[in-house]
Amino acid sequence: SVTDPNGEVTIEERPERIVSLSATATEMLFAIGAGDQVVAVDETSDYPEDVPTTELSGYEPNIEAIAEYEPDLVVVSDDLGDVIAGLEAIEIAVIQQPVAQTLDDTYAQIEQLGAATGHVAEAAGVVSDIQIGIDDVLASIEAPPGASFYHELDNSFFSVTSETFIGLIYSLAGLVNIADAAEGAGTGYPQLSAEYIIDSDPDLIFLADTECCGESPETVAARPGWGQLTAVSNDSVIALDDDIASRWGPRVVDLLAVIVDSVNALDTTGS
Repeated sequence: SVTDPNGEVTIEERPERIVSLSATATEMLFAIGAGDQVVAVDETSDYPEDVPTTELSGYEPNIEAIAEYEPDLVVVSDDLGDVIAGLEAIEIAVIQQPVAQTLDDTYAQIEQLGAATGHVAEAAGVVSDIQIGIDDVLASIEAPPGASFYHELDNSFFSVTSETFIGLIYSLAGLVNIADAAEGAGTGYPQLSAEYIIDSDPDLIFLADTECCGESPETVAARPGWGQLTAVSNDSVIALDDDIASRWGPRVVDLLAVIVDSVNALDTTGS
C-alpha cells in the first residue's frame, strides 16, 4: 500500500494496466521503467515521445471513458469532478499526486510510484539522478546571486512567486523574483500589470508561454514600453519549453540548467 493525500491506497498486486491523467506522473512512470504498464494517458501527456496519448482529460475526467481501458491503477493530480470516489466506487485503485511544493515532494511522488508499480530500485535511481543533476547544475553557477527576474505564465502577465514549486527552482539559482512583492502574491500565482513589470525592470524575463500563446523575445520587445527593459536590451528574454516549465518531474534538472545558463550569460553582458 502507499499513502497519498486521501489516505492509504491498497494495491493488491503489480498493476499492469495503468492510466495516467497527469502529465507529470506520466513522465515519472516512464522514467522509473513502468512505461510498459501504462495503457493510456491524458491529452496533455506528451513526453516521452512514445506515450499512449488519448482523448482522456485530467481536467474534466470521465469515469466511463477511463474505465474502458480496464485500468488496475489510475494516477491523477487533482480530484476534479470527484473522480477519485467515482473510480473507487467501481473498485479501481487511484493515487493522487498534487502539484509539488518542494523538491522533496517530487522525490516522494517518484518513490511512491515506484512502490505502487514494482519499480522501487529504479525510482530510487531516478531520484538520485535528479539530486546529482541539480547539484551539478548549481555547481556551475558563475554569477553572483541577486539578479531579478520575471516568469511569465501567459500573456495576461500571470506569474509565480517563490512559494510555488517553479519559483523555488529559481531561488536555487540565487535569483530574486519580482512577483514576490506584487499584489496577490499570497496566491502563489499573482497577475502582474505591464506597469508593475516595467517599473520592476527585471534583469531576466523567462517565457513559459511560448507554445500556448506564441510569445517570444521578439513579441516581448514589441510590447509598448518594454523595449527599454534591461532584460530586453541585454538579450536576456529566455524562451522556455512550456511543459518543462510547468511540471515537477524528472525534467526539472533541464529547467534549472536553462535558468543557470541564463544567469551565467548575464554576468558576461556586464549587467
